[in-house]
Order: sequence, then C-alpha cells, then structure tokens
Amino acid sequence: MFYFPAEYFLQAYSLPLVAEVKFQNDYFSEYPEQIRIGSDRTAVSYTRKSGYYAIHYNQPKTIALGAILQLNDGAIGVFSGEPNQSEKGKLSPIYTIEPNGSLAVPTGLVFIRFAEGVDVESQREVINRAGYEVVQILDYAPHAAWLRAQSGNIVDAIAKIPQLEAIPKVENIEPQMLMERSLRLGR
Repeated sequence: MFYFPAEYFLQAYSLPLVAEVKFQNDYFSEYPEQIRIGSDRTAVSYTRKSGYYAIHYNQPKTIALGAILQLNDGAIGVFSGEPNQSEKGKLSPIYTIEPNGSLAVPTGLVFIRFAEGVDVESQREVINRAGYEVVQILDYAPHAAWLRAQSGNIVDAIAKIPQLEAIPKVENIEPQMLMERSLRLGR
C-alpha cells in the first residue's frame, strides 16, 4: 500500500481545471483592460482576456491553422497562447463579454447614433476632428453610421471613443465586437 502526505494530494487536486496562459510580454498593453458601453441600466462590459489573441487577415476564407475560432467568414482567427510577431495580418486582443464570458473580437469599426433629426452628414467635420472617418451611413437611419479611426488601427478606434462621446447629441456609441454565433432554442 502506498501512502501520500496530505499536502501532495491537495496540491495535485487544487490545480485549475483549465490552464491559464500568461503572456511573457503584454502585447496588448495599449488596449484598455475593460470597455464599458451603454447607460447604467443597459451597460455591457467587455474585459480583455489574457492568453488569447486574434489575427485579422486581409481576405475572407483564410485557413487559420490552430485557430480555436474563426469569425467574419474566416477573415479573423482566434488563437490561444502567445502571438507570433511574424504572423501575417493585424493582431488584436480578445475580450470577454460579462457576465457570460463569450469571446469577443474588436474589428476597428465603431457604431455611432445621433439623436433623431441629426444626420451624420452634418456631423462629419466633428467626427473627423475626433480622429474618425465615416465608413458607411445607414440608408434606413441617416442619424447612424459606422466609423473607423483615421489611422486604421483597432486600438485607436477603441481608445478615442471618449472623444466621440463628447460630441453633442450623440445617443449611442459602440465598438463592433464579433462573437461566435449561438443558437437560441425555442420555448
């Protein structure tokens, strides 16, 4: 019969169920740890998740070997571990949406909606001064549009959101975050 001291038993069975990967370097330190969107009663919170990263490829249908998830018709691959700086494509962090923990990838696009009656076209100059450019005005809602940071960088699109929030008559601002599709079951 074998005897193990109790402290060895506790050490062996107190390990986390899933190993958490810690980056040697914080590759995404320029990105905020948390992104909070909406008013107090409708707020959504995204938290940066260490141990995961995304590669944004220039074309859809890219086969991303080793990806744990592919989004946007294959144009974005989500990986666990540490990013390889030689990867072809833009790197970005992964966020989790609270409280359910789903993985979310920022795309670099930001949705803006002005008060009813304030069309985006009349606000284009103010949007440009905030560091963004209009990508698409919605045909069915001329007071709403998709924006991109003038630099084209995802980090700038997220970091400059407070400048958009300071524009008068803005009712909603939200970065586009892609997530895995989930099916709803009928009642």
